[in-house]
Amino acid sequence: MQELTERILQYIDQHGDVDTLDLVPVLGEDHQKIVGGVKSIESTAADMIKTTQATRKTWELTEEGKQILANGSHEAVLFNAVPEAGIPQAELMKTSPNAKVGFSKAMSNGWILMDKSGGAPLIKKKVDKIEDVVKGHVKAVAEGRDKDIPDNIKNEYKKRKILTETVTKSFVLSKGPEFSTSLKKLETDLTVEMLASGIWKDLKFKPYNFDALGVPPERGQLHPLMKVRSEFRSIFLEMGFSEMPTNNFVESSFWNFDALYVPQQHPARDQQDTFFVSHPKLSNKFPMQLLDEVKDSHEIGTDGSIGYRYNWKLEEAQKNVLRTHTTGVSARMLYKVARQEGGFKPVKYFSIDKVFRNETLDATHLAEFHQVEGVVADYGLTLGDLIGTFNAFFNKLGITELEYKPTFNPYTEPSMEIFCFHPGLQRWIEVGNSGVFRPEMLRPLGVPEGVNVIAWGLSLERPTMIKYGINNIRDLIGPKVDLKMVQDGPICRMNR
Repeated sequence: MQELTERILQYIDQHGDVDTLDLVPVLGEDHQKIVGGVKSIESTAADMIKTTQATRKTWELTEEGKQILANGSHEAVLFNAVPEAGIPQAELMKTSPNAKVGFSKAMSNGWILMDKSGGAPLIKKKVDKIEDVVKGHVKAVAEGRDKDIPDNIKNEYKKRKILTETVTKSFVLSKGPEFSTSLKKLETDLTVEMLASGIWKDLKFKPYNFDALGVPPERGQLHPLMKVRSEFRSIFLEMGFSEMPTNNFVESSFWNFDALYVPQQHPARDQQDTFFVSHPKLSNKFPMQLLDEVKDSHEIGTDGSIGYRYNWKLEEAQKNVLRTHTTGVSARMLYKVARQEGGFKPVKYFSIDKVFRNETLDATHLAEFHQVEGVVADYGLTLGDLIGTFNAFFNKLGITELEYKPTFNPYTEPSMEIFCFHPGLQRWIEVGNSGVFRPEMLRPLGVPEGVNVIAWGLSLERPTMIKYGINNIRDLIGPKVDLKMVQDGPICRMNR
């Protein structure tokens, strides 16, 4: 292409204005390839040449026209088929496939006549010889000499489907204000090295076309996360759970921490672990009775607990954060069931939505991810019920290698972490946390004595990584995700 563009520029330099169609025989290249060379010049240096769009009409032979060029016009073929003694019309019509048209034209030209003097009518020649003008015209078109043929004649041949008219778009090229016979490639990126050395001042950059359209996608595809999310949701609904509303990414520290019995000095409430919101910075609307009971639970304890023994501050509870989990939604729902709906009744809730944590990014951690929250509240629930629920849930996903490890959570006791084996990483990875909600959290919410609440928070990303064999979470979600992975990803069929 570089050689072709320079040949175009050299021709303009030597001969001046030129039509791209006239360059076809000169350069020995296809017209579309020449137009491509012109576009390349324009994209590299917009002011190097000027282009004006033009159109040119050309005439070409149809298949019928090519037959006439080889055998003669239909009227001439029919005339030559008439013997000296004449021939019945019916027999004459069998001599060629286009005899009907040929007969009509031969009669109008005065080449033949119908003799009825001898009884049965015969078709006889009226002249001794003819000039096949149509064949001559067709030959002229085939040789590129159609300018000698009047337009009305060519239009008549077009109606007879002997010729076809083609309109070809081309460009008239001329020198631009920055014309040159050599094409210098423009820079497309401004680099740090260019800025540091100052050479950017002497370089020319290719202009960006902000109106250019991207390649339209052939079809939509479901991201692996959405496939597994849909499967999770379906499993929860099959197990009799109801979905909780999770449409508030910004949560007050009261619902995100205090209502969950997380002390105000806890490391999770530090800026190294939590994203705090600057506007609006504080929340002001809280249920006052619940606020007082949560304060007492922290300071002096409840249900036999001695609490944390510190001065609880409303200012800390008012601070808005990007929610670090959806467990705050679970607390809201338990409060609603126990205090606002006429008395407690057993419930099973779930939610799947985004949460945010100020994490160090690595192969299994992101600053934002999806949490799968589950809550079951009923009389007499135990840790065995929690483990049994997990086994049933993950078996429906086709994940059977599970391990449970004791841990500590401020709002559950006992507590345990859930691990799944990742075949790709060849190691166990944590997929969630769980436990039985503490009385210090439940009593202020109005949950009556004798009711236990089992709860868990799972990652959506890590089970998806296991199902799809993805070793790095940044290959699954984030700005560097390969869309081809999404397009080529198999339909997620969970083992039943």
